[in-house]
Amino acid sequence: MRLSRAMLPKLYGKNFSSHCFGLPEKVLQFGTGVLLRGLPDAFIDKANKAGYFNGSIVVVKSTGRGSTDAFDEQDNLYTQCIRGIKEGKEVSENIINTAISRVLNAGVQWEEVLACAANPLLQLVISNTTEAGIVYVAESIHQHPPASFPAKLLAFLYHRYLHFKGDREKGLVIIPTELIPDNGHRLQEILLRLCTYNELDTDFIAWLQHSNDYCNSLVDRIVPGAAENLPEYDDALLIMTEVYGLWAIETDSERVREVLSFRKAAPEVVLSPDIRVFRELKLRLLNGTHTLSCGLALLAGLDTVCIAMKHTGMAAYIATLMTQEITPAITDRGIREDDALHFASQVLDRFRNPYIAHRWSAISSQYTAKLRTRVLPVLLQYVERTGQAPALISLGFAGYLLWMREAGTVDEYSGWYQELWQQHSPEEVVLTAFRNQHLWGQDLTHIPGFASAVTDQLNVLLAAGVEAHLSKNIYA
Repeated sequence: MRLSRAMLPKLYGKNFSSHCFGLPEKVLQFGTGVLLRGLPDAFIDKANKAGYFNGSIVVVKSTGRGSTDAFDEQDNLYTQCIRGIKEGKEVSENIINTAISRVLNAGVQWEEVLACAANPLLQLVISNTTEAGIVYVAESIHQHPPASFPAKLLAFLYHRYLHFKGDREKGLVIIPTELIPDNGHRLQEILLRLCTYNELDTDFIAWLQHSNDYCNSLVDRIVPGAAENLPEYDDALLIMTEVYGLWAIETDSERVREVLSFRKAAPEVVLSPDIRVFRELKLRLLNGTHTLSCGLALLAGLDTVCIAMKHTGMAAYIATLMTQEITPAITDRGIREDDALHFASQVLDRFRNPYIAHRWSAISSQYTAKLRTRVLPVLLQYVERTGQAPALISLGFAGYLLWMREAGTVDEYSGWYQELWQQHSPEEVVLTAFRNQHLWGQDLTHIPGFASAVTDQLNVLLAAGVEAHLSKNIYA
């Protein structure tokens, strides 16, 4: 039997309440993907059930791929299966999300989308159209519909401006969640460029700039998609999420705080005048650790992150890397040590999650670029602070060099590395690779002691084998 509203009294029994149905549409959401349904939509649903936000979401499907049939057939309901580890304890919970009021397909229901602009109760716009969605495309906003997400949004805002005759009180809070730095400011810049291209009047441009709030945000939650089948009913929209979640929103506006009242039910929603600290923690401790560990894990035959955390030596390497090298490198730069260590402990719980098969092979994609952006700044900060090369980061680089010898096309430099290994000794591979400024943007042999430390670690791995070396558990 397919999930539907009629089933809820039976599923919830005495705990069922119809309060969440028929709530006014306060949110316009561009995107139907699992990240939005697993993070902001989950927070809004939780707040509605607690009696805080009391608003629903009208969702715009803005791409031409797929259909909205599943939402229609399930009365816009879906199940969120929360699975993972929190403070060392396993968590398993199923929640039926009731926050979405309807889903509109922009390709065939554009007039209905624009009609939402006339809703005086609308307060918030959120989006996740992938990183490629926030781009400037020179196009008319009078198309039905415009092709790009920014042009669709600008058409919507222009329609709202005209309907309310420029009322400054009818501006919206706009929060993109696409994973690019300064996403809110970037979106605002594109909207202004589109105003110029479309020759829109200066009064509207002033309203666009001063009556609407554009907030940078950072989202962090693994939402791999479908989970196991449920015994009670069928759900074509079912998703699984990890326990951890973060939606960091950059603002110092009291108006934004009032609009985002759902945060009262969701401590995962963090409002701050500067969210760079959250981005830095995620980029260095989570993403950086992933990047430094993936070559070693793959060479040791550990396919997923969860499997690696069951290997005593690999788990010790990961934990010690975060606490003894990355944390000291990034603290005292706007990040407190206790905050970094707390975040690291949360990351370890996330890595241990048995319900998420996060493959190291996927993490190794674009390996060189990830090391350059995620790890190189940490390496430089560590050396600057301590005056010596970090042993565990050096081991991670050694694992990278060795994996590039074994790998196929994990990034654009794979072929170059394989030729390098065929013609040179390990010591020469290190020096040649580290002197290649095209790879790193600088000569890494100028970092005191780093090339020799990586060479030493590489020779150890070649002599002992990666799995055997990690099994010695010398990093605990």
